[in-house]
Formats: sequence, structure tokens, C-alpha cells
Amino acid sequence: MDIALFSPASLFADPDGDSNDEETKESHQNFVERKHQFPGMELIIREFSFHQLNANLLWPGTFAFAEWLVQNRSWMAGRRVIELGSGTGALAIFLHKSFNLDITTSDYDDPDIEDNIAHNCRFNGIIPVLPHIKHSWGEIFPITNPDWNLVIASDILLYACLLPRPAFFMSWRRRIRKEDESLFFNGCDEAGLEVQHLGTRVYCIVPREVNC
Repeated sequence: MDIALFSPASLFADPDGDSNDEETKESHQNFVERKHQFPGMELIIREFSFHQLNANLLWPGTFAFAEWLVQNRSWMAGRRVIELGSGTGALAIFLHKSFNLDITTSDYDDPDIEDNIAHNCRFNGIIPVLPHIKHSWGEIFPITNPDWNLVIASDILLYACLLPRPAFFMSWRRRIRKEDESLFFNGCDEAGLEVQHLGTRVYCIVPREVNC
């Protein structure tokens, strides 16, 4: 099954959004701890003050995607999941704690990112920490025969790629120009993929001969 789902929206969260403004600075100036409200759960996530690969903080799409996945949890039932562009690991942590989901995090080959995801797992009670795959996009994927059957990603549309077999859910809330947004959809069409709108800016992307 080759399915991709994603939800693009605006970059900035609503004024009454889920993120809590309360912050606690650590003695190390490179990090900040923030409380974030997910559906039915509060997580404390350590975020970079800055990271050149945008892995430093939670983007608004994380919260929108978490809500959508809770409302459509049947899509995750019984699946082995990998999250691309995990950043802080917050979404994977939430899904594992909420649904005991078998989930692997993945991001750029950077020790700070991997260490921070592990820290956030432990701080939020996940021991042992979630498995993690280091992978710089554009290079050969380090797992030659992956057996995940669901790929999820939040706010990575501009860098997205489809793996050959798993399903792919994606939430996107970056604010870009319409002509830039169309590049992704045009690329899907040129690759032989059909884009079906499911509502609330959630899309199902499949090969033209496959139905969602």
C-alpha cells in the first residue's frame, strides 16, 4: 500500500492554540524547556534556542496533526510507524504515551538532535527511549529493507519524499506562496500520484490505480 496523507495550513498557531507560553530556561543557554498541551496530555519538551536545520522547536503543524491523528486513530491501529523530521521528538512521544504506538523517530544525522529526543523521552517517562534513525535527506536511507507500514511527518512538506511501500501521513502548517505550494502537488502528478482531498486540508496521495 502506498498512501500519503498530509494537512497543510498556516504557519502560525491560532491565538488560543495549544502551546503554553510558560517557559523555563535551563542553566545551559542552548536550551529552553516549554510546556505544551497535546490532546489529553501535557508534555514538557526541551527545545534548542536555535538550530540551523529547524529542529529547534515545535512547529504548529505538530499540534494540528496530533489532534487529527487522535480523531482518526484507526489509521494507526496495529501499525509500525516511523516519523520523519522528528525534531524534538514531541509528536512521537505523545503518540507512544497515548496509544502505546510502536514508533521510531528519525532526523538529520546530528548528535544534538538525537540526544535531545532521548532527553525528552526520558523526561516524559519513556524508558527505554524510542528507537532513532539518523538520516540526512538526499543520502541513501540506512535501513535497506524497512518494515514500517506507516510514515508520518509534521511541517516538512518542502523537503518531503515518499518511501516506496509504507503509507505516509503529513501535516503542514508553513506559510508559503501558493505557487510554491503547487510545486508539491505538481510533483505528485508528474510522479503518477493522485491527490484526493479528504477535508480540513487533509489529503490522501496514492498511485493513480489505488484508492484511499
